[in-house]
Amino acid sequence: MTSSIPKLTSQADATAEDLLQMYQISPQHLEQIRSQAELLIPEIKAIIDKFYEWMSDHPDMMSFFQSEATLRHVQQMQVAYWQRLLRAKIDNDYIQDRKRIGEIHARIGLPVMFYMAGMSMIYETIGSSHAELAGSLKLSFDSQQAIANLLHMDAGLICQSFVDKRDELLIEQGQAVMAMSTPVTEIWDGILLLPIVGIVDSKRSEDIMNAVLECIRSTKAKEFILDISGVGIVDTAVANYLISITKATALMGCRSTISGISPSIAKTIIQLGIDVGEIHTTSTMMDALSSAFASRGISLRNQQGSMDGP
Repeated sequence: MTSSIPKLTSQADATAEDLLQMYQISPQHLEQIRSQAELLIPEIKAIIDKFYEWMSDHPDMMSFFQSEATLRHVQQMQVAYWQRLLRAKIDNDYIQDRKRIGEIHARIGLPVMFYMAGMSMIYETIGSSHAELAGSLKLSFDSQQAIANLLHMDAGLICQSFVDKRDELLIEQGQAVMAMSTPVTEIWDGILLLPIVGIVDSKRSEDIMNAVLECIRSTKAKEFILDISGVGIVDTAVANYLISITKATALMGCRSTISGISPSIAKTIIQLGIDVGEIHTTSTMMDALSSAFASRGISLRNQQGSMDGP
């Protein structure tokens, strides 16, 4: 027995033919849409105008249009969108165009709910106009169903593209934020400093380790200071993360110092029974800096802003 359920295909690799099969859109469906295009395409502009009359009562939607010129441009694009749908020439260029629309929506932050509400409203208006123009109720029903099938495919493409682009943007933003939250700085030749602020979890710990090790590799640093005075909570997991980071730097020939060890943090580490081993710690960043400079043969004078070399 052959299943009538269409085979699913990854959207990234799907061709126009794959997607038409997935959404069960036959050549007959496309021909039905094309046969009604001459009736409906001349009405599209008026339908879009009705849509914007409806949307004018929704300030949240209208807020995405920064100017009258932007509004007119988007209206023209929507007219072109529906005209292309009704011409029903579904090829790979058509598929890419729908994906592009989803990416644009993601970039401007248009909620999917707004997009779907707009599509639903315009489709309903097209259906009403079509029923008046087509004459035959049977013909009207068949062609409207064909349009609905194609619209479902369009919505699927646009929404998936929206989600993919949004996820991509979120990853990029997360990487940018992480880069800002792990500012490994070479404060002197061979000396690196990383102050940590906030919560340290497994993901952030891994990112910190990667950033530090890469910086050690590129700078050939011999001293690394990890200041945790801004870390809110130090528990077993956090302490183990920090110890792992310092041990990894040692394997690359770089001595690590954890600074910012307050009495409460020291007490917590002891109570948790964590073995810090040979890890070098200081109570303040200044103590860590003095130790790092001394190991590099640099002495600090009391006079403000003055340092002596060896």
